[in-house]
Amino acid sequence: MEALISRENSAVRGYDVLKRDIIRGVFKPGEKLLMSGLKERYGLGVGPLREALSQLVAERLVVAISQRGYRVAPMSLSELADIYDARANLEAMLLTLAIERGDDAWEAEILARAHTLTKVVEVRNAEEMLSLWDTRHKAFHSAIVAGCGSAHLLQARASLFDQAERYRHLWLQQTVFSEEALQAKRHEHAVLVEAILARDAERASRIMREHLLGPVPIITELMKTQGLAG
Repeated sequence: MEALISRENSAVRGYDVLKRDIIRGVFKPGEKLLMSGLKERYGLGVGPLREALSQLVAERLVVAISQRGYRVAPMSLSELADIYDARANLEAMLLTLAIERGDDAWEAEILARAHTLTKVVEVRNAEEMLSLWDTRHKAFHSAIVAGCGSAHLLQARASLFDQAERYRHLWLQQTVFSEEALQAKRHEHAVLVEAILARDAERASRIMREHLLGPVPIITELMKTQGLAG
């Protein structure tokens, strides 16, 4: 039993670290993931690594090549547009449902998360800034849609979020280290919260859609600059 638990823990750790490195661009789109290199880098056996890779294939971050191992999934402008369009429309729909179904506790949680997010400017270390802002930004948006009350819709949202992560990380690096970009995001969040608290579903969903689609032009230019626009 202990051996089984240890193997499961190793597979989870392998999934977490490999996914993180793919999202952060340590492994480039199309790069072959050699088992020998992965074993050395992460100190894990073939079994846990194969389990981690299989899960990442299901999330479309890795591609399985018949009889030839695995590669990092390619990135493209068409996929970028498709994923972000799907995310923006789904998030707008979830917000509409949340406004219909959310209670006072839901509103209070949004306000708490929004307040916490504004305090990230106190952090000065660059890497800590990126990690902390990203975590709190995700928590803010998760609190908003939580009011929809649908586990299945939230699962679909989580799947789209996973597929968007590599593209989103490009935008995140550009945004978090720019005071001007952060200030613009703080304003967007404040306007969004105002519409939500007013229970104006039409306005709030429109703002949400525009908010989520806003990074697409920035990511597009970054992909072209970095040679990722396949």
